[in-house]
Amino acid sequence: MSGASFAQENPAGLDAAPARVGVLLPLALAGVYDYAIPKELSVSPGDYVVVPLGQREEIGVVWGAGKGDIAAGRLKPVLHRFDAPPMPEIQRRFIEWVADYTMSSPGAVLRMALAVPEALDPPAALAALRARAGFVPAKPLTASRRRALEILAAQGPMTARDLARAAGVGAGVVKALAELGAAEPAELAVEESIDGEAPDPDAMQVALSPQQQAAATALRAAVRAGAYGATLLEGVTGSGKTEVYFEAVAEALRAGRQVLVLVPEIALTAQWIERFAKRFGAPPALWHSDVRGRERRAAWRGVAEGRVKVVVGARSALFLPFPDLGLIVVDEEHDSSFKQEDGVVYHARDMAVVRAHLGAFPVVLASATPALETLANVERGRYAKLDLPERHGGAELPAVSLVDLRRAPPPPRRWLSPALEKSLAETLAAGEQAMLFLNRRGYAPVTVCRACGTKLNCPNCSTWLVEHRLAGKLQCHHCGYAAPLPKSCASCGAEATLVGCGPGVERLAEETTALFPDARLAIMASDTVHGPEAAQEFVRRMRAREIDLVIGTQIVAKGYDFPMLTLVGVVDADLSLGGGDLRAAERTWQLLAQVSGRAGRAERPGRVLMQTYMPEHPVLQALAAGDRERFLAAEMEARRSSGYPPYGRLAALVVSAPKREQAERAARDLARAWPGGDGVEMWGPAPAPLALLRGLHRFRLLVKARKDVALQPLIRRWLGAAKQPGAVRVKVDIDPYSFL
Repeated sequence: MSGASFAQENPAGLDAAPARVGVLLPLALAGVYDYAIPKELSVSPGDYVVVPLGQREEIGVVWGAGKGDIAAGRLKPVLHRFDAPPMPEIQRRFIEWVADYTMSSPGAVLRMALAVPEALDPPAALAALRARAGFVPAKPLTASRRRALEILAAQGPMTARDLARAAGVGAGVVKALAELGAAEPAELAVEESIDGEAPDPDAMQVALSPQQQAAATALRAAVRAGAYGATLLEGVTGSGKTEVYFEAVAEALRAGRQVLVLVPEIALTAQWIERFAKRFGAPPALWHSDVRGRERRAAWRGVAEGRVKVVVGARSALFLPFPDLGLIVVDEEHDSSFKQEDGVVYHARDMAVVRAHLGAFPVVLASATPALETLANVERGRYAKLDLPERHGGAELPAVSLVDLRRAPPPPRRWLSPALEKSLAETLAAGEQAMLFLNRRGYAPVTVCRACGTKLNCPNCSTWLVEHRLAGKLQCHHCGYAAPLPKSCASCGAEATLVGCGPGVERLAEETTALFPDARLAIMASDTVHGPEAAQEFVRRMRAREIDLVIGTQIVAKGYDFPMLTLVGVVDADLSLGGGDLRAAERTWQLLAQVSGRAGRAERPGRVLMQTYMPEHPVLQALAAGDRERFLAAEMEARRSSGYPPYGRLAALVVSAPKREQAERAARDLARAWPGGDGVEMWGPAPAPLALLRGLHRFRLLVKARKDVALQPLIRRWLGAAKQPGAVRVKVDIDPYSFL
């Protein structure tokens, strides 16, 4: 991947074979394709180009010299080179690394990096005005015209609308300046009108505690060193981790470098963005699926040209074309949302570490509940670690109590125990805010016919339909299938016999409304909070004390800081402990510790009540005792002794097909082709827990290996020895997080 340019060269004027170049296309293809370079065109590695492919045209990236495997006479020409900054060499290396590790085609990874093809064209220009040099009015200008002209001369080209707004005048005044010849036409690039102010590393100085200052000093030194290094910033909830890594961001900005902050739930960053804008005088650029149109195009182009200095985004932001990235921060690094399960299957936290290593700059992993993989890397000396063991400003961690539902169950057809109901009443009476946590959307997770016992299933997935009573529908949370609530049972025809079983957040809201009719209630779930604007409105209402009681799913566990929120009630602490998932205990500890941390963030003490049928479970005992070290030590020892991650390796292969027989036969054929090897074993095939997903039948095989075994070459040989029919798909998941 040299920086050499490729062009037609034939100084002697002799007939010669056309120069060729290798172009990578954003398609799940084998690799680069050779194309001829027209005489009038010069291209270099990283250039974005248009090339013919069959009967259509595709955008691709010049990846290097051609392979030479196609005769010169059969080469098709590069049709166009975009006037855009070329893809940086480090990003091309990163794409190849991700493809190799995840066993994906490089083109499939490239597709994530070409998410905004319209940004490759030069910025569109807006019609604007500028002050005409040497203009002398025939007669004195009115005060409003003079003011507008002075602003135009001082600030340079502006749109008529922006000039009128800045001068506080009407459109007629601006039009008159043009008619008088005082202002002449000009063009203004779109990006210049929407970039806004750049973040200023010295806009505001924040008072840090001695512990925060020590951690910030270490991170600033790491940024100044300009070398790769991974650091875990671990601190209890409310310890001020954000302010600490903001100091690292400031140091990178002072050095003129770009910064990427990855967050697991971009819709929930309203408070984070507010804090960033206060610290740096301007907000960061946003990158996530809800950013569309002109804003998305401007963000991509601004990053590519180096004008956008700080991006906060979802995992896909890793594939933006940063030319001078100097720091990555992965906030809430433990969060499973960083794992992409569809398409290219990768973990953004791990790929962020790779990107930092390739670019020779530091990466910061921040969490109150770090992943065991991260703690194991600290244990091995691969990552540094900084600790913030106390809450900022003297606030205390909340007291955690377990409510044994075997001894003090809720009344029939209710879900709140007497102890939790009493605590809610006390909190609301004191004028404080409370939160109920239940990680189930909708009204009821299962709908059953009382007459025949039929459970309403998704027609595309082997899962039950969730009742959403507020929306009047049943919905599958895996494939998105939805249907109106039926009036009769499709199996037996009985009417008015369909009932919801178990609680979701809507059902919990129904119960609490009956118990506390005067409490102002809000439901916080992905069904009710759509995008950053809705999250920002929720934050505003909480701060304005317009909400007394929040009922939410896991999205309420992340990052919120409400001084008057003093009680958290966990309705079903056992919900994620079952199912045989390798990470069930770890995930439950992380989730419940995070949601508990929402209570008592200021001077008012907080308390947490966790309802459970298993109060003796080690996870719940650790949470109640505040003894995370004992739990983590036991969990890591169990993983170490059994050879599971992070002390061993796993890879999952999911075989899927439209017909169950096809999928099962292909999975058995694949199992028979297993090559085996030292330090590896294969289990399966077996029906996946979600045996039917989006209309495809699924069987799973699992490979377990020692930590030192290179799984990818082994799996490539294995797949090569067992060719599959066209209707069969095999998805490979290296380092699986979900076992559905």
